Amino acid sequence: MMMITESNINYQRIEQAIRYLEENFQRQPELDEVAEKVHLSPFHFQRIFTEWAGISPKRFLQFLTVDFLKDKLSKTKNLIDAAEAAGLSSQSRIYDLFTTLEAVTPQEYKLHGEGIRIQYGFHETPFGLVLIGVTDRGICWLSFLQADEEPRAELEKMKTHWNNSVFSESSELTQKFIDQVFNQVSLKQPLHVFVKGTNFQIKVWEALLKIPMGSVSTYQTIASTIKSPKAMQAVGSAVGSNHIAYLIPCHRVIRKDGILGEYRWSAARKKSIIGWEMAKVS
Repeated sequence: MMMITESNINYQRIEQAIRYLEENFQRQPELDEVAEKVHLSPFHFQRIFTEWAGISPKRFLQFLTVDFLKDKLSKTKNLIDAAEAAGLSSQSRIYDLFTTLEAVTPQEYKLHGEGIRIQYGFHETPFGLVLIGVTDRGICWLSFLQADEEPRAELEKMKTHWNNSVFSESSELTQKFIDQVFNQVSLKQPLHVFVKGTNFQIKVWEALLKIPMGSVSTYQTIASTIKSPKAMQAVGSAVGSNHIAYLIPCHRVIRKDGILGEYRWSAARKKSIIGWEMAKVS
């Protein structure tokens, strides 16, 4: 049984505050009101939010407005051009994780992961608890736990996806990967992800890796990038079936009207990740 830590409780408060601020955006609630909603003093709430995001709650919310996101979309029409234009030295790439993707072979796909050893662990991140699975070929699973979800239920999802693999818990090993993904530790080494999917899904996931941190794209742009401009519904399905959260950044895909839309690990978490990333590169 995992302990619910202060860090995770604080993230749940931040997520609740973001939801409340967005729902009441038209009347611009004061800090005192939002703090009361999450059962904190205004001083304490402002402190934990600013420590988490690096900016104030009101400034944070500006990154989630439709007008701001539509403007962002207009600047990210072509994923490849956007990734190249950002460059390694610019602010928008400083926080980026250099990630390479490897897919299972057709034979491994048929065998559903047979012979693959997966070490896993549950860890805290800036966006709540995650389950991570690691093989000797890279990270093969990364998922956020919902606030009321039992860790065991999330573990079963990973075991179902890699249903013939051998699993063992190794939090000491997996913590090193978490530090690299979320805490900017040892970023000189690229991260490897090891995925199991159809050829189409893999093309979509590779396209997602080209969206720079602090940018957003659309399903239509992804479809055009993989040379399947009419396959937007299939692209949406592939984005939704991504099993490596954050690292393969499906959260950076939004609707073309600037609406953030749904997210496999909750719409509120998608808002918090996008806003957090934009605050980092602003």
